[in-house]
Amino acid sequence: MSARNGDDPFIAVLDYGIGNLRSAEKALTALGAPARLESDPDRADAAAAVVLPGVGAFGPCALALERSGLAEVARRALGDGRPFLGICVGFQLLFEGSDESPGVEGLGALAGTVRRLPDGVKHPQMQWNRLERVGEPSRLLAGLAGSPWVYFVHSFAPPVDPSTVAVCDYGGKVCAASERGAVWGTQFHPEKSGREGLAILANFVARCTPGAVA
Repeated sequence: MSARNGDDPFIAVLDYGIGNLRSAEKALTALGAPARLESDPDRADAAAAVVLPGVGAFGPCALALERSGLAEVARRALGDGRPFLGICVGFQLLFEGSDESPGVEGLGALAGTVRRLPDGVKHPQMQWNRLERVGEPSRLLAGLAGSPWVYFVHSFAPPVDPSTVAVCDYGGKVCAASERGAVWGTQFHPEKSGREGLAILANFVARCTPGAVA
């Protein structure tokens, strides 16, 4: 992890006033990571890495992120190739848009539109579910054995595409995690997923260390 302004490097957990953002910060600091909530765009812009949590609906989260001035911080971090982790709706915001909020644009770092979960299952999915790895070996899931259980709370999910590294079975294959270079995302809540979730966050922290490659 390298500083951008000469100060000690840190991970900015973007605080745009939506949901319990502190739980992600607490999980990261419990791992010894230099993470802190940041609501000031100038301070957040100096971060070596960024975490974007989110709960609730896509539209209100996207609009709150824009109003806070932190959407531009997120876009610059994504454009610079800094390590970036989106969690739950924060993961969905990495895409171009969502059927949940037509006409509201996401950050567009990943292609595609977030869709409603399949018919025939309870909405939201509010439960523990197992991850099934897909695609190329994932640094996000490195060191996790088998099919780990993680905790979901959501009614929408990104598309399963070449960036998808894990799915869960919920009325069909649902995108659970994506990884494209320095951009990582989880539809589940790693900060609420016990030991396995902390291991995933530890992999992100390791990604932020000097010498890590995209």
